[in-house]
Amino acid sequence: MKILVMAAGSHGDVAPYTGLGAHLRAAGHEVALAAPETFGGLVAESGLDFRPLPVDPRGSADGGTDGTADGGTDGTADGTADGGRRDGAGGGSLLRKAAAFIDRLGDGLADAAAPGADLLLLSATTAPLGWHLAEAMGVPSLGAYLQPTLPTGEFPPVVGGTRSLGRWGNRAAGAVGQRVVDRLHAGAARRLRGRLGLPPLAQGAQRRARERGDWRVLHGFSPLLVPRPADWRGGLEVVGTWWPYVAPDYRLPPGVEDFLRAGPPPVFVGFGSMAGGDGERLGALAAEALRRAGVRGVVQAGWAGLAVDGDDVLTVGEVPHARLFPRMAAAVHHAGAGTSAAALRAGVPSVPVPVAADQPFWAARLARIGASTGPVPFRELTAERLAEEIRRAVREPAFRARAEAAAGVLGREDGAARVAGVVAEQGR
Repeated sequence: MKILVMAAGSHGDVAPYTGLGAHLRAAGHEVALAAPETFGGLVAESGLDFRPLPVDPRGSADGGTDGTADGGTDGTADGTADGGRRDGAGGGSLLRKAAAFIDRLGDGLADAAAPGADLLLLSATTAPLGWHLAEAMGVPSLGAYLQPTLPTGEFPPVVGGTRSLGRWGNRAAGAVGQRVVDRLHAGAARRLRGRLGLPPLAQGAQRRARERGDWRVLHGFSPLLVPRPADWRGGLEVVGTWWPYVAPDYRLPPGVEDFLRAGPPPVFVGFGSMAGGDGERLGALAAEALRRAGVRGVVQAGWAGLAVDGDDVLTVGEVPHARLFPRMAAAVHHAGAGTSAAALRAGVPSVPVPVAADQPFWAARLARIGASTGPVPFRELTAERLAEEIRRAVREPAFRARAEAAAGVLGREDGAARVAGVVAEQGR
């Protein structure tokens, strides 16, 4: 079967699909992954065909954005991390950026689909436009989501904070969020349908038709963190995490291996695709926190460009968490879905520092199962507070015990195999 996986966003929004795609390829399918142009190397390393999308996940002066979160930060004189923006950009500006991103995405997805496919696997970001492509191509599609975005009474929308509004309020807020997504995609969907020769159809009507047909969505996270909500409609499943592809013969760079062997397990510090342009200040904050905590550290540069010098601290680039995290004493991170799962899989306690979007949700889920300290909101981050949480994560054995117990659960799950089973059903 020819399978086209479509994903757009930051590294964490794309990398899990490389592992999922590699598993499907090993099962005998021909798999292509459509993703932003910047991830061509990442996709090629996994052995998948790459179909580039003309969008910039880092954002650009012409309005490009990943449509999920803005990593811009504002340094303050007292050394406190602050997620506020100096340019005064508010919700309206972010919505305009998201709309511009979606406009470019529509044509990119159509171009990526032009070579054809027997099945579309659509991320949450690409599904609203991917539905129209599947209709025009006359092929089935499946949702392959990394977050629980569908309305439920059990928790509020994952990008709306962690405070529950009650069962009715949570569902109502989720429904409002869906209508906002419909409006954001309305123009791009109209133009896409015209390009594809399809009759007019409102975006909301397309979504509701999928819901009435119990359109199947497979969620790539562990039910340990988010059990399937009891009030979800049929067709929505939680199958387990999809791990980014790592070559079987991959070895850590010699400099990293030498550092790890030179002393006790260090503490990882990284913010992924968050805090762009704030690397110098965050690097200094991280170095001071590690020094105060009395631990060695491995700092990942990420999109912020963190750089820390010192005998007890090593700065690294893109190193697979699957290989690095098992060697850590704890992990300080932005609580993205993939990084949170990687820390659990490695059995190491987390110190979550959520920045934006769905990160407070995942930070709260880590704390809920006892595998992390309490979340430290990015706006409230100081070297002193971070040092205190690092000391707790490293010295209080309960955190590691619960993280290791979670690792045992995740180790028995096989989310990619679950997806392969559903794909096999589609081919019958």
